[in-house]
Amino acid sequence: MARSSEHFGAFLERSVKVTLKCGVFQGVLQHLGPERSLLLRSVKNLETGRSTPGLKMFFGHEIVRVELLDEPNSGKRTAMPSDEVVLTSDCPVTEMKHVVTSSTRCTSAAEGNKQADTGQAGCGPWSSPCVSLESQLRASNRLKYSPSEKKEEESVEYTVVDCFQQKFGSAILHLKQQSVVSVAGEGLNLCRHGKLSLLEMATKSRIFLFDIFLLGPQAFKNGLQMVLEDKNILKIMHDCRWISDCLFHQYGVLLSNVFDTQVADVLQFSMATGGFLPHRVCSFQECLMQHLKIPSTWLASIKCRQQMASENPDKWFLRPLPASLLKALALEALCLLLLHSSLMDTLMSDLTAVVHDYLLTYQTGSGVHLRSTKPSCMELPEELHQLAATQKQRQKKAVKEYRMNEDGLLIRPVMELKEESDPQKDGNCRGDSNGFPTDKAVAQMTSFYSEDLLSQQKLENQNQV
Repeated sequence: MARSSEHFGAFLERSVKVTLKCGVFQGVLQHLGPERSLLLRSVKNLETGRSTPGLKMFFGHEIVRVELLDEPNSGKRTAMPSDEVVLTSDCPVTEMKHVVTSSTRCTSAAEGNKQADTGQAGCGPWSSPCVSLESQLRASNRLKYSPSEKKEEESVEYTVVDCFQQKFGSAILHLKQQSVVSVAGEGLNLCRHGKLSLLEMATKSRIFLFDIFLLGPQAFKNGLQMVLEDKNILKIMHDCRWISDCLFHQYGVLLSNVFDTQVADVLQFSMATGGFLPHRVCSFQECLMQHLKIPSTWLASIKCRQQMASENPDKWFLRPLPASLLKALALEALCLLLLHSSLMDTLMSDLTAVVHDYLLTYQTGSGVHLRSTKPSCMELPEELHQLAATQKQRQKKAVKEYRMNEDGLLIRPVMELKEESDPQKDGNCRGDSNGFPTDKAVAQMTSFYSEDLLSQQKLENQNQV
């Protein structure tokens, strides 16, 4: 039974499973294009279990079957009794057959392997069914780190820079050679009236934790200011307002070329809801949960770190800092890079989809009408008219999904980390591999570090300068 494009707009932003001639993939549907092509984000290969952030295009001639895995607003990631969308070989996406199934559809990886064994698949390096668009959608380099590879926290390496003599110069030299870096700061009341303790910066291959408490203002004069003010280096930050105020008024650093993930999240929300704005912004942890599929232990460590900082900010000025805390800071710097990549892909999805339609506008048709179409015609093409229809569909969906306050803003619910993956017990974090030491454990670790010793180390750093 034929369906209109407006009907199939209801499938957008729903989880689908795509069975190809050479594999089975799962992702969130972003666009239904001509020639039965599909654009998906947060794609996972069900045969290998590997997830890839960003967008991937699946072409119609490779697609065998498409299934819907969840109902709107269900919030479930597992398959459930749902609709199945079958793509016929002789119809465009807007004429897909729609069949209601009575049981859970969940094609196993064995089915994909069976298809490959029967000769239905021929996926060599020159016939890949899904073409990655990440390199076209973002200005950053390919990231070395990927949560989809299921690396444990212990595999995340970082360098603590707490003196000028050994590590500082090589760290600055590495940062100056980058085009994209993430930046985050920790301290007490982080603004012009507060105090900065640590500055975290990550690239595609290195993570640096600069101990500003020990290095002092000279750290910025010796190179950090040059990196942070470099207009050719994109700085990825989350809610840059506070640290920007601190860096400017205390160290004379004027940040430039900043990508703020909190702002990008609001823009993405507005795009997904057809132009509505949320009534609040998201925390860093919420953005990670919303846009990235990272290990639960990572989220739990980050959440525990945030709680520790809010309960006792003075801990930032105890030395040495617990290794688990430093590891959580390194994870945050790493996740900022991953979050930037995911948000860029999402923000560029409409452009990518329309450009894809543009490419196929004439080349897939008969060409007869081209004789009457002047190349200089400046009327708005049908492909761009579709943007307005897409926006209306998103607005209708948003009104059904969200409540609206008196200011016309959509009420955005708070996202909470599941309790079973939270290492916190009875209000304190356990001193194990997934959490941070308790207050007593931290006090024991830092008791041998007297204020005289800290002062002596600061003096030595100044003499090295």
